Amino acid sequence: MFIDRYYKNLDTYLKPNKVLVIYGPRQSGKTTLLKQFLAATGLRYKLDSGDNLRTREILGSQDFEKITQYAEGYELIAIDEAQRIPNIGIGLKILADQVANLKIIATGSSSFELAGQIGEPLTGRKRTLTLFPFSQGELLSLYNRQELKTALNSFLILGSYPEIAVAASKTDKAALLNELVNSYLLKDILGLEKIKNSKLLIDLLRLLAFQIGNEVSLSELGGRLGIDYKTVARYLDLLEKSFVIFELRGYSRNLRNEISRKSKYFFYDNGVRNAVISNINDMELRDDCGKLWENFLVSERLKAQSCSEMLVNNYFWRTWTQKEIDWVEERSGKLFGYEFKFSDAAKVKPPKDFLKTYPEAQVSVISPGNYLDFLLLPENSSA
Repeated sequence: MFIDRYYKNLDTYLKPNKVLVIYGPRQSGKTTLLKQFLAATGLRYKLDSGDNLRTREILGSQDFEKITQYAEGYELIAIDEAQRIPNIGIGLKILADQVANLKIIATGSSSFELAGQIGEPLTGRKRTLTLFPFSQGELLSLYNRQELKTALNSFLILGSYPEIAVAASKTDKAALLNELVNSYLLKDILGLEKIKNSKLLIDLLRLLAFQIGNEVSLSELGGRLGIDYKTVARYLDLLEKSFVIFELRGYSRNLRNEISRKSKYFFYDNGVRNAVISNINDMELRDDCGKLWENFLVSERLKAQSCSEMLVNNYFWRTWTQKEIDWVEERSGKLFGYEFKFSDAAKVKPPKDFLKTYPEAQVSVISPGNYLDFLLLPENSSA
């Protein structure tokens, strides 16, 4: 079963003597994307892996002669799982600087950012793409709009990681989801940050899973986990860099009673959220449908923004008197507010304080009846 990825034409992003870095959560399809592109490219390429001991020795050596000889005769060097190579940033820099007209692709998980391997060495020499689990727009290569809506409950409960999205049955999906969470989800953090207490991270994720849509107090989380708030803040940062969770901050410009100090946290994938709390019950058996709906819309909107390279700042808005807007986008000098309701019959009036303070803002309600218009990119929104 083949599903087109938004970034399938990597030629668009490849430039001579620049490094195209493709990273994102584990199991999101980076290796598959790379191999599909290479199978169709007309360039003379070398595909290698960070799992290869010889490759690690050469590209991690910082030896100009070894590294340039490694690329001799090729137009494109592609390194999968590049985060496993020590000093890979410097190795890629040498390739980009010393081999004329060479194109380079490196794929890797969140270890790239956690270990700081590629930031400084490749300054001005790289283009970065983030590959998330399947977006609703990408799934249009398998489903039409009506079929996407029919499958909505599955996405709300089991998420859209590639293997899980195309698995045949709920039983298969659940088994794959359990394997993802237990074997891959925290692998980069536990390996690179030398955090031995994986139970503490899972407990933190469980607390966050039950607080979707609510502001999070780091001191309260620390109190419940028996750690200080600075440690909580560090763990949250690691979980965000590993594409497990996403921080959403409050918006405030000039209204005195707006809340802007606390953040909300959402999961990048609904299935991961539900696996963490061990609940993959069908929607009619749940009491958290609103939370699932909000998390789904947030994560899918982030994917759409990333794929379309939208220049946007995302927030929520809330006052001390509990007036709120779930999602606020600041783009093109304007504000766009969105209320998320898991019912087409829900009646919503935008908070008067918001419209009075930001009269130029537009506010819309996103429900099951119109959510695809909110999540699909312009080029496929009419598909």
